[in-house]
Amino acid sequence: MKVMLPGLIQILLFQSIGEIISKFFLPFLPGPVIGLVLLLCWLVIQKKVNTDLALVSDTLSQYLGLLFVPAAVGVVLFLPQLKTNALPIFAALVGSVIFTIMASALVLKFFQKWSNK
Repeated sequence: MKVMLPGLIQILLFQSIGEIISKFFLPFLPGPVIGLVLLLCWLVIQKKVNTDLALVSDTLSQYLGLLFVPAAVGVVLFLPQLKTNALPIFAALVGSVIFTIMASALVLKFFQKWSNK
């Protein structure tokens, strides 16, 4: 049986540092996001992922689907409101998808021109 405690401590340490930075310096960014960026920077500096962290990340990713259960329950809970507002929600979803595709195409076109120069 492999021990996951060192990897969990490493993840929680970076999340705690992110929370501290968020609380005192960058209140507009969530602490876990800052911690994730710091962890990514740390892994880039190390140029490797240690086995403890790899074990924890592999184990947690197996159960990632469970995190979507509360969101699905929330959708079912607000189903009457979703039915009454189905048309605006559908229009917003379709419009945002079209806008995202157009924005991505423009950014790609810009970078293609920029890389050719």
